[in-house]
Amino acid sequence: MESKAYFINLPVSPKKARFYLPAIKKLKPINSLDFLYYERTDAAGILYKAIKSAISSARQLLKVDDNLLNFKLLSVEQGQKLKRFRPGSRGNAKPINRRMSHVKIILEASKVVDKSKAQSSNVKSNPKSEKKNKAPKLKIEKVKK
Repeated sequence: MESKAYFINLPVSPKKARFYLPAIKKLKPINSLDFLYYERTDAAGILYKAIKSAISSARQLLKVDDNLLNFKLLSVEQGQKLKRFRPGSRGNAKPINRRMSHVKIILEASKVVDKSKAQSSNVKSNPKSEKKNKAPKLKIEKVKK
């Protein structure tokens, strides 16, 4: 089961946002929020909000706990550019490109097998193992003086 989240036209350049991807992909989404929260750049703050939103939507859609979510895909793509110009020397115009980025996040829920149920079913089906695991009874003798 997976949940998709796509955020478009985030006001950060893709190069600045991609800086955090290798570190974040190794972590679980809930742990990546802790990592990004203490980073000081604007790109980290924007990625923090995007991942937090993706986690909350996955929690509602998949109905799973936050600890069971993993990143299946986390990518930053180039978005639109706002083209502006500043006056330059000798009457020239100096271009300014304000880059935006698109962030695509796909979260998947990992399945967890309840180990206590699996162990209890094995013990019930094999009664010989119960006899072997019992501790032997000790005989206590009184010593006469």
